[in-house]
Amino acid sequence: MSARDDIFSNIRRSLGVTGKEAPRRAAVTQRLADTPRGPIPARGQGSPAARLATFITEATRVSASVVVLDTLQYVPQEVGRYLQEVQAPLTLKRGADARLADLDWQAAGLDVSSGASDGTDLNAISHAFGGVAETGSLVLLSGPDNPVTLTFLPDNHFVVLSGADLVSDLDSVLAKLRRQDALPRTVNIVTGPSRSADIEQTLLLGAHGPRRLHIMVVLG
Repeated sequence: MSARDDIFSNIRRSLGVTGKEAPRRAAVTQRLADTPRGPIPARGQGSPAARLATFITEATRVSASVVVLDTLQYVPQEVGRYLQEVQAPLTLKRGADARLADLDWQAAGLDVSSGASDGTDLNAISHAFGGVAETGSLVLLSGPDNPVTLTFLPDNHFVVLSGADLVSDLDSVLAKLRRQDALPRTVNIVTGPSRSADIEQTLLLGAHGPRRLHIMVVLG
């Protein structure tokens, strides 16, 4: 028995319970299901079109770039176009996410490899769990599908966001996350590329992560 198990065992013994009582377990389940919502800002509310417009406004406000694509199949072409525009190598690192693995990267002239980044990859792509309209933020989950190293190590980070996963506020994303069968080790909320103004209050992009963040919102 671990020290943690020993502590909880002592607590249950002092309370005269085992932890398996149906009423107690039902109370916990109900408490988690009925998590109260706090005040929700009006900025991100509205129709899907209004949420998308707000998301684009807020994301570009913090130096991210955003394009809207009709289908996922256009993602490789858009990545290739962007890399040529910024004169970056046509290389890309992705995780095991099947939505990205099944795309025709070769047709777009991209040299794509999979796995976590070792810090030498200039470009990487992830698929977001969700987007928050009110702040222009992306919610990214850790794991082999979308390794955390791809979020923070490369210079150029591409993120695919399904339009169906763009919600008004952070509370809605967290509610969706609680409904998952298993939680990831980390949940990263990314708002724009990395930045710092610690030195003489001069804004520097890429201080602790990607210098560029290019978001592709896929509607279909």
